Amino acid sequence: MRITTGVKLGFLISVLAMPLWSAQIALGADEQRKPPTARTSGTLGPQVMRAISRIQELMNPEDEEDEPDLVAAKEQLDELYERRFARMNDFEKQTTLNFFTNYYLTIENFPEAIRIFEQLLTLEGLREDTRMRTLRTLGQLHAAEENWEKSISSYTDWREISLIEDDLVYRGLSYAHYQLEEFAQAVPYWVNRLELLLDEGGILDRDDYSYLNGLYFVLEDYEKALELTKTMVLLFDNNIDWLNLSAVYASMDNEERRIQSMDLVYLQGLIDSDTRFLNLGQSMAGLDVPYSGSKVIATGMESGAVEEDEDNLTIMTQMFLVSSEFEEALEPAGRVAELSDSGDGYDTYGYIHYVLHNYQLAADAFQDALDKGELDNRADTLLFLSRALIELDDFDGASDAANSAAEAGDRSDQEYANDYLKFINGTRSRFNILAQRRRDAIDFYRSYPPLQ
Repeated sequence: MRITTGVKLGFLISVLAMPLWSAQIALGADEQRKPPTARTSGTLGPQVMRAISRIQELMNPEDEEDEPDLVAAKEQLDELYERRFARMNDFEKQTTLNFFTNYYLTIENFPEAIRIFEQLLTLEGLREDTRMRTLRTLGQLHAAEENWEKSISSYTDWREISLIEDDLVYRGLSYAHYQLEEFAQAVPYWVNRLELLLDEGGILDRDDYSYLNGLYFVLEDYEKALELTKTMVLLFDNNIDWLNLSAVYASMDNEERRIQSMDLVYLQGLIDSDTRFLNLGQSMAGLDVPYSGSKVIATGMESGAVEEDEDNLTIMTQMFLVSSEFEEALEPAGRVAELSDSGDGYDTYGYIHYVLHNYQLAADAFQDALDKGELDNRADTLLFLSRALIELDDFDGASDAANSAAEAGDRSDQEYANDYLKFINGTRSRFNILAQRRRDAIDFYRSYPPLQ
């Protein structure tokens, strides 16, 4: 992942522009008769001064209503450079080059501005503060042109001659290394930048921390990412940081902490995506709290974040079943049965009714499953139908279902179905015996005359 370092013109001009020309101009008649002095001192000679004055007026008219004439200014700059630059003293050269840089920055021609700034550095008499300002500016301009190595070189040269550190230089060095995917080198510059800002009494915003946290993630330094993310949670209480906290724990394979942190996000009402509702809900099942997980998914459906489709309703049904909440599983299971293209939804719906001793409803659901077809295990559905029917004393129906299960299943299913047929026949015999005894008892009591 990369960050695009955008550079706006207004920002560049305010940060990069240098003084156009100095007030150290000798206006006396004696000075005007001594050109050699102008070539060796830090002042502008008369001819250069007049040319610079005209260029200044063209680029920055005194009347605010007048528009700058940049085309004419550039023509006169070129003429001045061609006619006199080789004979100028260093101050005159610096002043002339400064006008060139301001012109190129104004028209946003950064490559040419870079060329002029680099030419400035070749001047032997360049003051140290001007050299530092030029190097710092070159670092920014090279970054704007995505010349990352040159940006690093300019900033590094600045640091070698500077007695102090600078926020912008630290930031530029870190970004440049980041763009070169030299993430380990980017970290200390950014850390130093934050420490510098704090030492100066500055206030860090969330983006300052986020960039550093991104570096830690890329470097897979999850211990530092965890520490920083906790700090961000305390400072900004941003839902993204809460979610990142869960992501850090996931990266550290600390599943319990991951789920706990995600649960905190849920309790604060900060989850708003189906993926996170479903992820948290199913993860809770992994922590042996499936009922809480099913409630999370239900909340997601109520909020509209989680779509009430077959897959999501199936997940919620299964979590209710895992937590043995059969009554609550009925409603979503019934909806799955209606939505599903196969009979498996009705099979699950029938099973829940069977567990709840709703045998007639269970038998009806199992029959609906068989009618709909496309079952994962038709033999199993038939056996459960048989079980429901025997609870309803429908021995013939139970026998037919068991025989069909034997025909539909594999060898194991056949053995189980045949064993169950024996159970049905045995149960039928006991039922018939008990029924006969009840009839005999009734007949026995009817043989006595009524009492008078």
